[in-house]
Formats: sequence, structure tokens, C-alpha cells
Amino acid sequence: MIPVEEKRTIKWFLLFFYIIFIASDIFYYYILPKYIFHDEVGLPSNFWYFNYLVLIILLPVSVFFNRHNKQNSIKYVLFISYLFVATVVDLVTFWGRGDSYTSGNTVELFLILTLPLFLSTGYFWLISIGIAVKYTVIGLVLHTSYVIMPILLLVILSIMSFFLLVRFQGYVKAISNNYDNQLQGIVKGVIAALELKDPYTRGHSERVANYALLLAKKMGILAKDEQKSFYNVCLLHDIGKVHIPDSILMKPSKLSKEEFEIIKTHPVVGAEAVQDVEGLKENICVIRSHHERWDGKGYPDGLKGEEIPLLARIAAIADAFDAMTSSRSYRSALPLEEAFNRIVEGAGSQFDPRLVDEFKKVYPAWVNFHRKYSWAEENLLIKEVKL
Repeated sequence: MIPVEEKRTIKWFLLFFYIIFIASDIFYYYILPKYIFHDEVGLPSNFWYFNYLVLIILLPVSVFFNRHNKQNSIKYVLFISYLFVATVVDLVTFWGRGDSYTSGNTVELFLILTLPLFLSTGYFWLISIGIAVKYTVIGLVLHTSYVIMPILLLVILSIMSFFLLVRFQGYVKAISNNYDNQLQGIVKGVIAALELKDPYTRGHSERVANYALLLAKKMGILAKDEQKSFYNVCLLHDIGKVHIPDSILMKPSKLSKEEFEIIKTHPVVGAEAVQDVEGLKENICVIRSHHERWDGKGYPDGLKGEEIPLLARIAAIADAFDAMTSSRSYRSALPLEEAFNRIVEGAGSQFDPRLVDEFKKVYPAWVNFHRKYSWAEENLLIKEVKL
């Protein structure tokens, strides 16, 4: 689920959760006794107010998680807090008078019926098992058989929700796979066009993307879906070079100052080209900032240190390593050991020192990828293009 939709869903979920919880108590303990049963009105005990106290406390907690883009945590914190407090309050309120226990809130039905919205099997089992455990504990402690009815209702509704959940997950997976395939097709097409323009960089985008992803995985900083986006945007890190004249891009000798200034425009041009593409714009910093330096002497924005986005810093190391270990028209590839040493020497000046330490750990995997890469096939294709 994309972040915007997740935020919207969580907001509506919280709104209805609070409305249903409060409205249910008002109807059950005030309207129903007064107008239907003509009985005394009021909450079962003063302990009941702890439910509302916890819900009030959870409001700023939810706002905090939402501002930090941790919407997934909100529903877990809300449910676990509700379940614990509601169970304790019910036990304290009806202790010694289990026969009069008729508690339970309509909000629990709401929780079960909204399970498919979040497309999470783990959350489904947490809600279903959690509510079942609540009524089982209450039934055993209070010695009441009333809990059999809510448990049976829970089982029936959970089965219905499970079928809907599986169905929704299937639809979302199919849509996601179709979108991923279309996005990958577009990315590969753009790369092919770029490599036809500059055959000496053939395979460079693919190798940089693989190096960068290996390093990001080693650090454990990206979820699976985020890894896809990061890989695709690394493939397109040099897309802005399409804008560079062939006479500059393929010049066999050293570039003039004016020509290098033109080369330096490619990160901005590339970032602007994909700024509205879903699945890429989240990590567009990789395209714009992969030539920034830790010491602030990079381009296009002269960012320094941690001002440079983390993923762009990762891509910068991968980009430099492949540039050194692959041949160009004006020089041969450096030995892997020499490229390794230059990356290490660049810690604190060109590269993030902490990332260089991580690079040392992942370096054997990079060497393995480099040696298994189809260099012979690439060289053949380059010759075909030049002909």
C-alpha cells in the first residue's frame, strides 16, 4: 500500500474506532437501559473510565507515529493497548459477579470486519487470536459461560474476513506485479537508449544497481518493496546523460572545464525527468545526489556530510567502484584491489566513513559479482554498436 493511501486508511480507521467505541458505550449503558429496559443508567464501574483514559493517551502517540511515517505501528499499538486495558477493566469490574457479565464492545466487531483493509496476515491473526484470548481468560476467571457467544461470533466473522483478506491480497499482488513489470520494461528501455548513446557505459547501470543493492541489504536499511524502488532508481542514476551531446559524452581525451560543467548537469536533468514517476520519485535523491561528496566538494548542490541522503551516499560508492573497475575509451579498468584501496582512501573526503566500513564488509560479495558478470558478452555488444 503506498504511503498516502496508508495514511488515509489509518486516519479513517482511527476516526471510526473512536466513534464506534464511544457510541457503543453510550447506547449500551445509557440509551438502552433508559428507553428500552427502563433501568438504571451508567457505566458498570468507575474502572471503566480507564478505557477512555488510555484512548486519550493514544491520540498523541498516533499523531507521533503518523508524522514519522510509521502508520503500520499505529494499529498494533492501538489494539494491544485496548485489548490489555479492556480485559483488565472487565475482570476488575465483574470480579465476584461473573453471572452478570454481559460486556464486550461493538468496536471489536469493527476491528474484525476491517482486517482485510490492511492486507496483513500477521495483523489478522493478532486481532483474531487476541480477542479470542480476551474472552477465554474472562470466561475462565469469572466462571461465566456468556463468553461462548462472542467467541462463536468472532470465529464466524474471522473466517469471513480471512477469505476477503486472501482475495484482496491476490488482487493487490496481481496489480503490483503488473505495475512492476511495466516499470521494469520502461527502465530497461531507457537504459538501452542511454547505452546506445554511450556504448562504453554498457552494463554500468546494471552493475552499479547490483553493487548498491548488495550494500543496502548488508546494512539492513530497506524493506523488500523499498529494495525494488532503490534498484530501479540506481539503474537510472545516469539517465540525465541522454541530455549530454555525443561529442562530450564520448570524447576520448580529457574534458575541458566548459565540457565538464555540461557533464555536471546530468544529475539534475535526470532527477527532473523521473520526478513524477511512481515507484521512482521516492528515491529520486539517488539520481540527483550520487555525485555529491562527503567533504562538500561534489555536485550539483554541494551537499556535505549527512546532508547527502543515505541512499545517494551508497550509490556514490557503487558508482565510483564500477567506474574504476570497468574499461573506458580513455583508459583500462583498474584491478579490483586498487579500486578497493581508493574507496578506503576516500573515506572522510569523497565518501561517508561509516559507509566505507560497511563497504569493506560487503566487498567480497562485490568481487564475486564482478567476476561472474558477463564481461565477454558486454565487450562483444560494444563492438557491435561501434560497427
